[in-house]
Amino acid sequence: MRSLIDLQRQLVPDLLETVRLRYAILHQVLVADMIGRRSLASALGMTERVLRAETDFLKEQGFLEINAAGMRVSQSGRRLLEEMEPVLSGLLGLSNLEEQLRARFGLSKVVIVPGDSDLSASTKRELGRAGASALLGQLREGDVIAVTGGSTLAQVAGHLTSPVPHPSNLFVPARGGLGESLEYQASTIVSAMAKRTGAQYRMLHVPDHLSEEAYTSLMHEPGVKEIVGVIRSARIVIHGIGDAMTMARRRQAEAGVVEELRQEGALAEAWGYYFDRAGSVVHKMPTAGIRLEDIMTTEVVIAVAGGKSKAEAIAAVLRFGHEDVLVTDEAAALEIAAMAD
Repeated sequence: MRSLIDLQRQLVPDLLETVRLRYAILHQVLVADMIGRRSLASALGMTERVLRAETDFLKEQGFLEINAAGMRVSQSGRRLLEEMEPVLSGLLGLSNLEEQLRARFGLSKVVIVPGDSDLSASTKRELGRAGASALLGQLREGDVIAVTGGSTLAQVAGHLTSPVPHPSNLFVPARGGLGESLEYQASTIVSAMAKRTGAQYRMLHVPDHLSEEAYTSLMHEPGVKEIVGVIRSARIVIHGIGDAMTMARRRQAEAGVVEELRQEGALAEAWGYYFDRAGSVVHKMPTAGIRLEDIMTTEVVIAVAGGKSKAEAIAAVLRFGHEDVLVTDEAAALEIAAMAD
């Protein structure tokens, strides 16, 4: 397949551009669910005249449904997109990059979506869709799935759908609440994931940032102790990765702690732990929920994070060495590969 793609690049480059363009149109409509021509043209940076010709063609082929409310991808269009994804990765040169990162960090799978989540809302939505697909690909009946909060995991939840219900699966928050927007709280996200897959869910009604005294006291509460035990038994953990300084501020860390993190070279935060460039833990917060020792024995750990600005943080957590699946975007992947080289 790759040799054929290379031949096409040389012999019919215009054909490849057309494939990319039509894929981008279908993909953007899929992400939006329903969208008007003007909004679609703006999102893709195209003129409405050029877009009209392409969407008319895609409608004639049965891949788009267009009515007064806008356009959406048909079932045959969805199947086409699924079949095109591995081919398109080759066309965009992402397959080689995925393999490079997979081998470099000892991962079982890497999925890279085109674009930069820092600059494009549609790329971030696609990151969520790819994260949802990666999670569904790992699910087994009876699984406990621990989920962290954040805007990226909220996107994963929004794209998580299953053709059949999974009543034996249980979604749980990997840790307590950060006091951020309700939609980005781990408990909100696990509730959405469970409802969209016909699974069960449990809540952890404690704040994420605790003093040592509060942490010790809470861990003796029977109700808290029981749900924390369930969380720590998860077979799958799916999480985001944060910039260390940003997360410290969101956790309302004291100025002295923030300065200590800076001096220790903290670059990344995940599960309440802070990592330096080498992937070593330089600081941890007392937090109810999953611990580092649980991550080290969890069967499947999925990281979903993107954006060029997060590349250093993602690389730091990968160097920690306990991820199994990475879902990221092209901008972050290129930066991580450059750092690895």
